[in-house]
Amino acid sequence: MIGRLNHVAIAVPDLQAAAATYRDMLGARVSEPKPMPEHGVTVVLVELPNTRIELLHPLGTQSPIASFLAKNPAGGMHHICYEVDDILETRDRLVASGARVLGGNEPKIGAHGKPVMFLHPKDFCGTLIEIEQA
Repeated sequence: MIGRLNHVAIAVPDLQAAAATYRDMLGARVSEPKPMPEHGVTVVLVELPNTRIELLHPLGTQSPIASFLAKNPAGGMHHICYEVDDILETRDRLVASGARVLGGNEPKIGAHGKPVMFLHPKDFCGTLIEIEQA
């Protein structure tokens, strides 16, 4: 059902400092910040040979990342994203199995320009899961 690991998302209180850490200390290729108002975040993508890291920073006070950072002021891992071949089929199978989809039952376009959905962390060992159409 799930495919490859697409990315790990890390909420950060200072986007520029976090991007500099990955770029300057770890030697990673880092994108320019990309505001995503429909998700309430600004994203910086860190490209790795086998996956990506998403650095997330709140875009506005209603951002889910703002509430995450209020509880975790130093930041931390926010979610893990897996690719799926058919996001609607995967959603239907997960819901039939008792999983809860967050934010409604319809996919939204994510930071990589593909449909995404989020699954409740209480259904997945305390981890927020994002599924993305491959």
